[in-house]
Amino acid sequence: MAGVISRGIQGPIIREGDDIVDLVVKSVYASEKEDGYSLKDRDIIAVTESVVARAQGNYVSVDQVAQDIQNKFGSKKLGLVFPILSRNRFSVTLKAIARAMDEVVVLFSYPNDEVGNPLMARAAYVKHKYDDAGSYDEASFVATFGSPVHPFTGVNYLDFYRDVIEGEGAKATFLFSNDCRAIAAACDHILCCDIHTRQETRNTLAEMGKTVYTLADIMSAPIDGSGCHEAYGLLGSNKATEEKLKLFPRNCQPVVDGIQARIQKERGIQVEAMIYGDGAFKDPVGGIWELADPVVSPAYTAGLAGRPNELKLKYLADNDFADLSGEELKTAIRQEIQSKNADLVGDMSSEGTTPRQYTDLLGSLCDLTSGSGDKGTPFIVIQNYFKNYAE
Repeated sequence: MAGVISRGIQGPIIREGDDIVDLVVKSVYASEKEDGYSLKDRDIIAVTESVVARAQGNYVSVDQVAQDIQNKFGSKKLGLVFPILSRNRFSVTLKAIARAMDEVVVLFSYPNDEVGNPLMARAAYVKHKYDDAGSYDEASFVATFGSPVHPFTGVNYLDFYRDVIEGEGAKATFLFSNDCRAIAAACDHILCCDIHTRQETRNTLAEMGKTVYTLADIMSAPIDGSGCHEAYGLLGSNKATEEKLKLFPRNCQPVVDGIQARIQKERGIQVEAMIYGDGAFKDPVGGIWELADPVVSPAYTAGLAGRPNELKLKYLADNDFADLSGEELKTAIRQEIQSKNADLVGDMSSEGTTPRQYTDLLGSLCDLTSGSGDKGTPFIVIQNYFKNYAE
């Protein structure tokens, strides 16, 4: 009778150099024995990106990031466009930028950042949006919208980011606009700090003759023996200490393939495996979109490619088989599932299903299962995900 089951699996504290494949497999086997279940074909084993990066030792220091900033920008004044509001995600990066510069000009989007962190109370924005001037300096912004405090963390990010910049001896200047071109008059050297819109922002400013890089370009190669990420640079990084960042894990495909191959060899079971970061879901109260990582899953086995192709059971029950009930209805729906088309896009019988990428859906499930605090379950086992009503 069971549908989808998602289990958080405890593991050891991961250190640099650990064999992550071995630790994952052994932890899952131990969980099977203790919790009374058995792996089956097409079960999914997921590993949070953080422990993969820890095992890889994929860290960079503030000084190494500052050096890369200096290498790329021939200026001591740098403009930052659309950074997210996060102590975990951006404060140490900002410290490194300020260490490399004499002046940092920050252009904030409003009423919230790219992933939904609010820069102001929504009511203040709604009150003024119809006569909005579009762009503000700090004094006019605060006079119009008030002093911003994050509703979840209680942090005033203007004060917090100013303290970070000035703590490194640099001047902090804040601007506010949803048009990236608003920074052009203030800076010729610009770092695009947005995540999912970075290429669009970069292209717009590059067309204006500016020297432009994105966060994906910073630490895309090692500096003095540091870690790096060739594709994402600082995107997906997290604060490790006040002087160190953990980067998004690199070269993850051997990890997921290794988990799959080992269990196939030892058990004769074909599981799927993936690395997951932030889930792609949005908080309905705070409006924060939980995707500060550049992608939900940087690596996954072949069986997790694609999207669900599912029928909506209530549509079938209310429309195609509205005159049936009981076992007759159950049989009819199961037969419909067994004979469904390979591609249901545009078919009314699939209306209301969720045709997102498997890895995005599974990443959200894993992120919610493991949490981001002290649960201590960096590995997830998902069972029955590909099982439907007809099986």
